[in-house]
Amino acid sequence: MHHFQYRHGRLYGEDVPVETIVQDVGTPVYIYSRATLTHHFQVFDGAFSHIPHLTCYSVKANSNVAILALLGSLGGGVDIVSGGELFRARRAGIPPAKIVYSGVGKTREEIDYALSEDILMFNIESRQELEAISQRAQALGCTARIALRVNPDVDPKSHPYITTGMEKNKFGIRVDEAIESYRHATRLPHIKVVGIDCHIGSQLTEIQPFVDALKRLRILMERLHALGIPIHYLDLGGGLGITYADEAPPHPVEYAEAILKEMNGLSCTLIFEPGRVIVGNAGILVTRVLYTKSTPTKHFVIVDAGMNDLIRPSLYGAYHHIQPVVPSEREQETVDVVGPICESGDFLARERTLPRLVPRDLLAVMSAGAYGFSMASNYNSRPRPAEILVDGKTYHVIRRRETWDDLVRLENIPLM
Repeated sequence: MHHFQYRHGRLYGEDVPVETIVQDVGTPVYIYSRATLTHHFQVFDGAFSHIPHLTCYSVKANSNVAILALLGSLGGGVDIVSGGELFRARRAGIPPAKIVYSGVGKTREEIDYALSEDILMFNIESRQELEAISQRAQALGCTARIALRVNPDVDPKSHPYITTGMEKNKFGIRVDEAIESYRHATRLPHIKVVGIDCHIGSQLTEIQPFVDALKRLRILMERLHALGIPIHYLDLGGGLGITYADEAPPHPVEYAEAILKEMNGLSCTLIFEPGRVIVGNAGILVTRVLYTKSTPTKHFVIVDAGMNDLIRPSLYGAYHHIQPVVPSEREQETVDVVGPICESGDFLARERTLPRLVPRDLLAVMSAGAYGFSMASNYNSRPRPAEILVDGKTYHVIRRRETWDDLVRLENIPLM
């Protein structure tokens, strides 16, 4: 569900007409709904309310500090994959005890920063990373709490670019190597083993892959317990999908029921890393039609948002529903909605049926809250869009639109 609905012949974000926002801040613009974000987090987190757990929102999905602060105020923690995301999380007021650090390429500087903040735990991706964190903890005179990210080799039946739990992926440690890796970790004096981590992919629309992964992790936990290696946290990652088109992903309550059934008899705190399921349908990208043109085989609608603003269609072939901000009774036509970037791959939709569009019409690209702005770039020297958070009858600019001066602010012409 989301709070972007038509009223009085206009698209609203909660109680604010989208046109009003556009008149004030221009296009392209990302608009998020506080009510939707709150509802999605509470539904997911509440599904596990009767067992020890921690919901650590995946910052990479949407890293705006206002959104992080909102989710933190609801009791959430965060899953981070870089020092920059740690900085954002701390700036947003997320307690270190609710921060887990994933990612395959943690640098020395990032490790030191996380150790100095005393985060809950590192999710370790390789033996070399384990050694590096051990060495930095020793140098800083502290102890690093860790979980090993175990690769269960489960096919999540998702896009190949966003699968993460198969042997061919770069993530994690093979499940059959995990026991020896855990034994090795317990011998390192500045390492404290506290958990097991697993993440099998993103945009999953079936429960069974989660269950299959958990079954393998349960066997591993029982073997570790028999070896005297207690596991306090079981991090099951994220990946629960959302509806972009005709997908029918499981409801978080259904997901929780399946997980809890498999957890029967195990004593530990569950950690979850939801991202897309929290923010995906809580945001839209609004763009304005610049021109229309036709060839003998195609009709094009050229808009002011491009692949630098929302790369998912170009990168993944992903579908985003597109609808007019002001519905019209014009005849329907099949068009490609394309941006101004000098790439043939710059499109938001192909072969899409829409009412005939004319310059200055506004379009809403739906389900754009996850991996939208967070993957945006300045390609073609285009300033990135503004971000808006709607809250009932009011709205806040939570990131101003970049300017041309911002594009060169960090650059310098040397004296020749």
